[in-house]
Amino acid sequence: MKYAIVQSGGNQYRCEEGATVEIQRITAEAGSTYAFKEVLLISDDGAVKVGKPHVAGAQVTARVLGEMKGDKTYSFRYKAKERQRSRRGHRQIYTKLQIEKIEG
Repeated sequence: MKYAIVQSGGNQYRCEEGATVEIQRITAEAGSTYAFKEVLLISDDGAVKVGKPHVAGAQVTARVLGEMKGDKTYSFRYKAKERQRSRRGHRQIYTKLQIEKIEG
């Protein structure tokens, strides 16, 4: 099984060929291709290449499926005995990608 660990937007994601992954929002249109240049690790049936910090010449290509919203999270602040309360909701926007090819 071949997989790669890539970095995007300060987060790291595990990518396998044919799998879908949800990353933080990027500026790419649906149907276009996106290439991860920051590949940290590639594993191919037990043979592991680890970058320092990135694997030289490695690239992961993906097709953009579209954008989606994540689950709603709430933050709540209050001050005791002062009747101050505030509740705020947030839904993060993610970009859904289908991994096509792992090179390196």
